[in-house]
Amino acid sequence: MTSTVARALWSAALALLASAAAVAASGSPVEDIRARAPEREVIYFMLPDRFENGDLNNDRGGLAGDRLRTGFDPTSKGFYNGGDLKGLLSRLDYIQGLGATAIWLGPIYKNKPVQGDAGQESAGYHGYWITDFTAVDPHFGTEEDLHRLIAALRARGMKIYLDIITNHTADVIAYRECPTSECPYRARADYPYSRRGGLNGAPINEGFAGDGPRHQTAENFSKLTRADFAYTPFLPRGEENIKVPSWLNDPIWYHNRGNTTFSGESNDMGDFVGLDDLMTENPRVVQGFIDIFGGWIDRFGVDGFRIDTAKHVNEEFWRAFAPAMLDRAKLRGIPNFHIFGEVYTDSPADVSLLARYTRSARLPTVLDFAFAAAVRETVAGNAGTEVLARLFADDVLYEGGAATALRSPTFISNHDFGRFAHLIFKRRPDVTRDEALERVKLAHAMLLTLRGVPTLYSGDEQGFVGQGGDQSARQPLFASQVAEYQAQPILGTNATHAQAHFNPEHPLYTLIARLSKLRTAHPALHSGRQETRRYTEGKPGIFAVSRFDPIDGREYVVAFNTSAEPIVTAVQVETSSMEFAALEGRCEARASAPGSLKMSLPAFGFAVCAGRSSK
Repeated sequence: MTSTVARALWSAALALLASAAAVAASGSPVEDIRARAPEREVIYFMLPDRFENGDLNNDRGGLAGDRLRTGFDPTSKGFYNGGDLKGLLSRLDYIQGLGATAIWLGPIYKNKPVQGDAGQESAGYHGYWITDFTAVDPHFGTEEDLHRLIAALRARGMKIYLDIITNHTADVIAYRECPTSECPYRARADYPYSRRGGLNGAPINEGFAGDGPRHQTAENFSKLTRADFAYTPFLPRGEENIKVPSWLNDPIWYHNRGNTTFSGESNDMGDFVGLDDLMTENPRVVQGFIDIFGGWIDRFGVDGFRIDTAKHVNEEFWRAFAPAMLDRAKLRGIPNFHIFGEVYTDSPADVSLLARYTRSARLPTVLDFAFAAAVRETVAGNAGTEVLARLFADDVLYEGGAATALRSPTFISNHDFGRFAHLIFKRRPDVTRDEALERVKLAHAMLLTLRGVPTLYSGDEQGFVGQGGDQSARQPLFASQVAEYQAQPILGTNATHAQAHFNPEHPLYTLIARLSKLRTAHPALHSGRQETRRYTEGKPGIFAVSRFDPIDGREYVVAFNTSAEPIVTAVQVETSSMEFAALEGRCEARASAPGSLKMSLPAFGFAVCAGRSSK
């Protein structure tokens, strides 16, 4: 048999392997989805209000009145636009066609419809202003709708992760001393628990030893009976019983110290832009949230939790909460329950911060903000690819090391800091739309082939750009009536946001679908060890890694070019890896010599090459 014929047969075998694996991942009885480890997933994240509107009857959440009562205004980016669970259910073909195997669903719990000081009101369309932690927000549908959605996902072999919040509730508690929600933080040293309203106040909470780790016992917190140590909290008329479970209505379970400055002790104890910050040091609060979110596991059999604002909760809370959720899931028959916390950083070098929450706080994994920053610096910016090499070298810092990094969700865009395309235009105001699209493609190639669990942000696959973070990065996929959104550019198409965007022929959708299926089909790309092979210091250029099949050890070479010029270079490989098949991009059929593979990459290009041992 000639080497050419052998390589052709080998490439065909790889294609058959990919096809079989894709069938298994698409919901075939061949595989129980509960047995899939978290690193095998491709996650699709959306805010339910901004995906698809499947039921016009729930747009106002069953409420009457204007937008300040119902929260619904499809012409405003800061109010409910109409998306719901029925809409999501109707578009599962679209999501699965993208190659996603799991959905991360933005918070679906009942929210305070509208909050904010007069003239600055906005709605809880995003789901992070919870009043009832036990119920589905009627703007999104009903519990029956959620059950139907989960049943449909199960039939397709797909998982569902719920976004949860334990740091805060909606902004309900007010302070007598502060008529607005912009109340400055009052520190423990200046406003101790032992005095009412400051150092010169009357003695209160006799015998309370403080909230430090040594004192977080039910006996100690039973002596904290007054909540007016910093401010005088009260519940506005008509909102005395708005929160569910009912214990959440008592101000004693909150810090009541004013707004966080995002530094020092206020990081854990301050109100997040006015939101009522829970006293998560108190054992009653810890158990309360174990009961709340354990209940969602019991009732719906979900596959994991993304934890909002995990960075703003004391670490002792997580050391109790996370194991309790894993135990609850195992009792429900969910052995691979995936927990990932939001620990924000904008630095690719700040892996130590992320790792701390896996070591000290004992969270199983965290969202890889450092990965997002590294791709931003190298693909949207001009940093050398040594930034990526440093990022992956620091995987050893995580509790569990590389194994933990392998199952930590990676991303390049999100609903808070914005879309990757916007970051390109922000750093490169003169960039052409064609170049911006190529850079976005390259970033997605990194996301889908490097270590970690790729997390796709809804709308990126349709070329959404946005104009910044937060509300300006939350465009719906259904036709938008928001003037700002309609004026925003979209890559890869001449369409506007005035039209619906569920186009499976969009160049980014087709790229992501192809790479997602490739990743799912080849264990090396989702579960394989990763080793950095080559990078460029101080300027854009090559970044290459090897990934190894966890079963047979076969080497896959994945290479990227972050520069605007083509690159031809040599990449180190195993000496036993002598023949290669191109899975994506251009690959030489044979190594140049034992231990060296020639790579030719176009500007902003990438390649995935599957090796075969000469033995």
